[in-house]
Amino acid sequence: MVVRWWNWARGKKPLVDAFLAIPLVLLVASGYAADGWDMSRPAYLSLSAALLLPLLLRRTYPRAVFAVISLVAFGQAMAGQPPISADIALLPALYTMAATCALRWSIAAAVVAEAGAFIATFAFITGWEDQRIGLFTLTVVVAGVWLLGLYMRTRREYLRSVELRAERLERERDTEVQIAMAGERARIARELHDVVAHNVSVIVVQADGASFAIETDTERARKALETISATGRQALAEMRRMLGVLRESDDAGSYAPQPGVEQLAELVEQIRESGLPLEFAVEGVPLEMSEGRQLTIFRIVQESLTNTLKHGGPRATARVCLHYGDDAIEIRVTDDGRGAAARDDGRGHGLLGMRERAAVYGGGVEAGPRPGGGFEVVARIPVREEVRA
Repeated sequence: MVVRWWNWARGKKPLVDAFLAIPLVLLVASGYAADGWDMSRPAYLSLSAALLLPLLLRRTYPRAVFAVISLVAFGQAMAGQPPISADIALLPALYTMAATCALRWSIAAAVVAEAGAFIATFAFITGWEDQRIGLFTLTVVVAGVWLLGLYMRTRREYLRSVELRAERLERERDTEVQIAMAGERARIARELHDVVAHNVSVIVVQADGASFAIETDTERARKALETISATGRQALAEMRRMLGVLRESDDAGSYAPQPGVEQLAELVEQIRESGLPLEFAVEGVPLEMSEGRQLTIFRIVQESLTNTLKHGGPRATARVCLHYGDDAIEIRVTDDGRGAAARDDGRGHGLLGMRERAAVYGGGVEAGPRPGGGFEVVARIPVREEVRA
């Protein structure tokens, strides 16, 4: 509610300035009702209006408003008219100059206001002692209003710089996330290229074999055609997924065979040699899976263990379990490291990459600290197209 009112008020400056000038109007009205003024009532009202009305535009045209009020007050002093309540309008105009204008303009405004205090003191106050007290009082008031304006100007600039910095950091963070996502998708596209290229190579070899055996060994040719059919369906499924992760260039990475489930044992040994005690278990009957799914499983296990090495702590231990079900394989990687207490520098995108890899095959990844300490990553990858999430 307050923010909405503030946003509305920022666009209605004259209306807000008129509202803020109400106390001055009441002060002028009280002076009008009092007796003992040395000028006529019409002159008093005219001079008050000339001093107060410019305040309606003090934030829209601060320099012009200050100049008009200063000239009216100077003309009042030159005409020998004593100060009135409306002369206090010079202080809001001075504050606005100091709070919104450049430093040289605010200094000039302070000098003009101090000159006005000097003129008013020696023109309408008699007695050296009273003049000294009056000049000191007016100087303190002018300096206080000017310093308050400078403080508000400095504070607004600081808040504006903080907002700009926050916006810049937010843009940089979004850019880093987009770059990381683009890099991860490009890597997935390269790996899927390897898988599809392998399948196409198998199709070519089987087709050549079938063309030679079709007249001499019909059974062998039939099996080759069945292999071609199965491999083609698999390659077509991989190609459909790759349409969503198109890359712009092919200049990064070589097209070497990618690791799969069989290479998990080598990965486990490599992690153990790095100093992390690791247990590896396989439950259920291993299923036949495409190279793409095997690569996804390998990368999820690899990234999870890498996170354990980075954030688990020196005494952490880990466990990797592959559970083969009828329709899906579940990957569970747990450790007893720092868990929620681990420091996060905000630059890692491993969990994002794991979720994108699993989503390619209709699976999902859940990751987070364990209730008893440590961290856990659970991924589920469907092994058949008909059970995709």
